[in-house]
Amino acid sequence: MTTATARLLPRARRFLRRRTRVLLLLAGWSLLESAHTFLGGYGLAKALDQGFLAGHTGVGLAWLGVTALAVVVGGLAGRGVFRGLADLVEPLRDSLIRQVVSRSLTQAVAHPARAADSAVVSRLTNQTEIARDSFAGLVLVARSFVFTAAGAVLGLLSLAPQLLLIVVPPLAAGLLLFLATLRPMAARQRAFLQADEDLSTQFGAVAEGLRDVVACGAQQQTAARAYGLIEKEARAARQLARWAAVRCLALGLAGQLPILLLLVSAPWLLRQGLTPGVVLGALAYLTQSLLPALHTLMNALGSAGTRLVVVLDRLTNGPGPDPETTTGPDPDPESTTPPAPTTPPDPAPLVPVPPGGPGVHLRAVTFAYGPAAQPVLDDLDLTVEPGEHLVVVGPSGIGKSTLTALVAGLLEPGHGEIRVAGRPVRARSGPDPSLLRVLIPQQAYVFSGNLRENLLYLCPDGASASALEASSHAVGLDPLVRRLGGLDAPLDPGVLSQGERQLIALGRAHLSPAPLVLLDEATCHLDPAAEMRAERAFAERPGTLIVVAHRITSARRADRILVLDGVRATCGTHDELLERSALYRDLAGSWQPDALPAPEAPEAPERAERISAKSRYLG
Repeated sequence: MTTATARLLPRARRFLRRRTRVLLLLAGWSLLESAHTFLGGYGLAKALDQGFLAGHTGVGLAWLGVTALAVVVGGLAGRGVFRGLADLVEPLRDSLIRQVVSRSLTQAVAHPARAADSAVVSRLTNQTEIARDSFAGLVLVARSFVFTAAGAVLGLLSLAPQLLLIVVPPLAAGLLLFLATLRPMAARQRAFLQADEDLSTQFGAVAEGLRDVVACGAQQQTAARAYGLIEKEARAARQLARWAAVRCLALGLAGQLPILLLLVSAPWLLRQGLTPGVVLGALAYLTQSLLPALHTLMNALGSAGTRLVVVLDRLTNGPGPDPETTTGPDPDPESTTPPAPTTPPDPAPLVPVPPGGPGVHLRAVTFAYGPAAQPVLDDLDLTVEPGEHLVVVGPSGIGKSTLTALVAGLLEPGHGEIRVAGRPVRARSGPDPSLLRVLIPQQAYVFSGNLRENLLYLCPDGASASALEASSHAVGLDPLVRRLGGLDAPLDPGVLSQGERQLIALGRAHLSPAPLVLLDEATCHLDPAAEMRAERAFAERPGTLIVVAHRITSARRADRILVLDGVRATCGTHDELLERSALYRDLAGSWQPDALPAPEAPEAPERAERISAKSRYLG
């Protein structure tokens, strides 16, 4: 008995005890359904010996008629069987769903900052349906085998006890071999489900930080980890298939050998006084009743049974690594740390950048998401001077994030040219782009490990302790460092809030050597005071800064503001745009500079929030 089975047995007994009436009803219908099993062989033997072979055709037809009537009655009883089966199976599925949802909500209440568990989706949909279908199939097959076997054995005894000497030994040998495969198959099934959940969790983490992964040049490492998990699931599936082959051998031994032995021993049985009808009736019991039921039972126990035990154990007791199924140094499924490349990359050449930072130049840039789609950006010309702080505003979906992705080189324009520091942004040769620019999207990417490793991720040559401390202090990361227990304390991304993740990503970008920083709503989960501190830190940092803003206060802190309105782009200072851009006046709303303190005052963003809700969001 496996550990999972031992844990589940008490719950299974309680579940079945509460449904005694359903079980009795199911047994009654099954008994009626299996009546044709006994008559299938016994009636055939009597039809031959007392009817056709004795010259009494009417008697033979009568026995066959009784057998056929039993089949009809068994078919009608099948309706009751399935009705009782639904009353037993559906409560199990409902109970499992309640447990999964309850556990997920309990974890969310206990850890409100923890990110959603991607594996819950697999448990709530795929695994609960596996449990439901497996339980239904197992109950249906088990009760069929019990009543079919009882009818067949009773029939064989009524015909001739000698028949059991031929049938039982191969059946027992096949069953023993089959039972020996149950435990390893359950272990392999558990490993397969664990690999499936690991893959689901990894893909969820990658999807959440996909843009950051691409912007940071971590595609190769992230893909290598995903490929490793895919191979782990494939390896578990292959191991499961090998044990399934052993199960097929057991099925052949228990299913085909009794028929062969009966045919070979038929002359001896006839010499012992058995009639041809008895031999043919025994053959009917084997081929039409006992062996098909045995095959179905062994298939159900070997596949649905092992799946049911594993899935129920995971749904009711929670997932966890199984030391018996761990093979090789597979990566930790809860970690999202990209593995180190197998071969160290060649050192990237230095990027010649002007002292104030790189200039960004867009000339007649047009971009659309598809050949027949309307352009998101159409014939856009833009120059960002070295060291300039530019804020991009506009309604939601107007193309702000698209613009930053184009400047970062993640997207390629359909027409036009984009240059950073005088070089094409998607040049196929030259320095590593991550040394020139860094993009922080709205959904920040944080991997497990420790905080120091996260902050140094974009520093190929490392950074001094003073620089690390200065960047952490500049973006307002100090309280989080203290709460986590220092820079070298273990970091679990799942327990971080979205705002805390953004602070870590901002600290990483601030510490990086990249002279061009692109913040695509990278402070949207921060409060106005924290946002002002982070943006001021980047404005004071040497280099060029482009910010996609979601609050009007961000625009007030910029050197210039770019307004995207879907028809044309307008660039200027705050005061100039109030005169030239109707869209900017609409976005700014009733917010006026003489109604508020200067933007440098700490309370200014919060007062602006109270004065006009419309001025809070730009898109």
